[in-house]
Amino acid sequence: MEPLEARPLETLDQWDDFVKERYQPGKTRAEFRQYDDSTPPAVREFYRLNHTHQTVDFVRRMKAEYLPKQKGTMGIWEAMQRLETLVDDSDPDTSLSQMEHNLQTAEAIRADGHPRWFVLAGFIHDLGKVLCLYGEPQWAVVGDTFPVGCAYSDKIVFPEFFRENPDLGVPEYQTRLGIYQPGCGLDNVDLSWGHDEYLYHVVKDYLPEPALYMIRYHSFYPAHREGAYGYLMSDHDREMFDWVRRFSAYDLYSKSSARPDATSLRTYYENLVAEYFPAVISW
Repeated sequence: MEPLEARPLETLDQWDDFVKERYQPGKTRAEFRQYDDSTPPAVREFYRLNHTHQTVDFVRRMKAEYLPKQKGTMGIWEAMQRLETLVDDSDPDTSLSQMEHNLQTAEAIRADGHPRWFVLAGFIHDLGKVLCLYGEPQWAVVGDTFPVGCAYSDKIVFPEFFRENPDLGVPEYQTRLGIYQPGCGLDNVDLSWGHDEYLYHVVKDYLPEPALYMIRYHSFYPAHREGAYGYLMSDHDREMFDWVRRFSAYDLYSKSSARPDATSLRTYYENLVAEYFPAVISW
């Protein structure tokens, strides 16, 4: 049985407990994303499980299961509501529900006058976390992403936790390029499985390409924040990552203790969603 802290939260009472334990008000930008001995135990345990179990075989099994989008149909707002009791165990910076975090991100983008598709990307960017509600453990849904099938960068958070990953025993996977070619493009690279890749495939027929890059790679911090794995990218990837980095600032620094009012914002976001999506889509 997995330890409790590795599971998605089940009730708002658990959410309140995490608020007390994990949220620290008044952070400066330099204090966000601190992964060290001060990191909450739930976050450390999350990354131990993530780095142990995210293998090439696991990623490919998840893609085979989820990318055909045969889990059913639902609308964007319905998916958002299903996340109301889910808090991301990989994130040391917030204990807001995912719906509230998505609204915080979108409202910050909106306040700066960006295009409506950019606001929409902020609103839906974490909807792939419904994977938790399909029964997947959080280590298979959230957290920073990284390539599998090649050597792990020391820019990945808690790289020491890879010591138990079975792929360490596969020599082909432990070279700089591993199973890939230089400049092959990220579309040809298997990243650790999670909500980014899943949602990208769910929404890829509906949004502009910059929005899709934001959704697909916003958790790929080793690349867009630390500059790792550039040798796997194409020139087009590098161009599009300007959008990913722009989005990341809103995703990361919009986190605060103030809860957005989902009720008052609903009409605006329902209209925005309707501009780009049909009433229901396949998941």
